[in-house]
Amino acid sequence: MPTRKNVQDTQISKSIRELHGALIRIVSVMNRPDVDENMIREAGISLDRALFPLLVAVERFGPIGMVDLAGRVGRDHSTVSRQVAKLESLGLVDRRAGAEDGRVREVVVTAKGKTMTDAVDAARDRLGRALFAHWERQEIDELVRLLRKFADGVEINASGAQQ
Repeated sequence: MPTRKNVQDTQISKSIRELHGALIRIVSVMNRPDVDENMIREAGISLDRALFPLLVAVERFGPIGMVDLAGRVGRDHSTVSRQVAKLESLGLVDRRAGAEDGRVREVVVTAKGKTMTDAVDAARDRLGRALFAHWERQEIDELVRLLRKFADGVEINASGAQQ
């Protein structure tokens, strides 16, 4: 006869598998090129789709080092360096010496880049409102709370695994 602990462990394992499946579905949608193209169009901006996630990441996480930026967008350092140079030529980001280590190059969003990401945020808000139109307010709040908690745990675990 199974113990209560074994039943709980089985349920937790089942929940983790279901969570992983849901995350894979979400990430798969977010990684589709047409999703970025739709967001760019909805925001009314003109930007190469390949540069879009970099600009958003720089605005969200900047100032950010090139290695960290490359890791966050899942691209190699040399590709990201070329793409950041393109963003810089467009006046959307600046590169500078790192605040903590002058040998490290950091990327920061410019005012022009911030205006562009503000347009993306407004588009995301419109699309999000449509997505959550039939959700109760407390359901949205609970989802946000739990996703923040989950994201914190994922970041802590990833940091621990790299040490």
